[in-house]
Amino acid sequence: MKVSGVWLPVITPFLNDEIDFNSYDGLIDHYILKGISGLIPLGTTGEGPVVTETEFEKIIDHTLKINNHRVPVYAGAGGNFTDKVIKILKVLEKYPVEGILSVCPYYNRPDQNGLYEHFLKISEATDKNIIIYNIPYRTGVNLENETLFKLAKQENIIGVKDSCGDIGQTLALLSEKPENFSVLTGEDILFYTNVVNGGQGGILAASHLYTEVFLDVFRMIKENDHRSAFHRWQEINMMIPMLFREPNPGPIKYCLNRLNLIRSSETRLPLAGISEELKIELDRSFIEKMKKGGAV
Repeated sequence: MKVSGVWLPVITPFLNDEIDFNSYDGLIDHYILKGISGLIPLGTTGEGPVVTETEFEKIIDHTLKINNHRVPVYAGAGGNFTDKVIKILKVLEKYPVEGILSVCPYYNRPDQNGLYEHFLKISEATDKNIIIYNIPYRTGVNLENETLFKLAKQENIIGVKDSCGDIGQTLALLSEKPENFSVLTGEDILFYTNVVNGGQGGILAASHLYTEVFLDVFRMIKENDHRSAFHRWQEINMMIPMLFREPNPGPIKYCLNRLNLIRSSETRLPLAGISEELKIELDRSFIEKMKKGGAV
């Protein structure tokens, strides 16, 4: 199954250090109605590393119930201990998620052979589809295109969330990828670049706030209306970096709370709240405009 479009790595709202399922369920419904292409709970944006095993299953269960088969769901399921990731997969086998988003192993910094064996073992342990997440600035290791293409020979490794940080590597990936392999950017600012160069879209934290713009840009490019897509993209491309000036998803949670989509902007430690300076800037640059224009 080829994945494409604008995918939402949905945040996990917290209230008094508990998961706020009232807000979460509302978010799922809100973004599906907006036309999002798919949902990814429990990724980095969803603060997956700081939820308990019990919370993990509750989030998956809530996502699937509220979604009710309207869009595909891929769960964040990665780590730096291969056997532990496989145990998470066995939990997910109980749920009808279409697949997983699995980050490259972090901290222990395996070489290319170690990365290949890690994802090969995961692939062999499940029938679910796998999107590999390559983000060297978080993991400390880069999955090279040659290794990725070897992994793409596995039937259930169907795509990559590309945040490699090297535009040369990204462009080579887009030009040389296998025919049925999806390249989705994880760098929100490179969404337009990805799609105009033949990519399949993005997994975008900023699509919490500019859902319609991302969807319009994707549709216009696919309709070969590049002039309109470029002008639509110009509406937001200079503002996207502000959402990542401090650790994600802090700024996005702040905006969602100010827009009354979640009841609290809480993150879990080690992520702390955003600075007062950034709050002021977000209020001035985002919130008032969004309240007037209905961007979310």
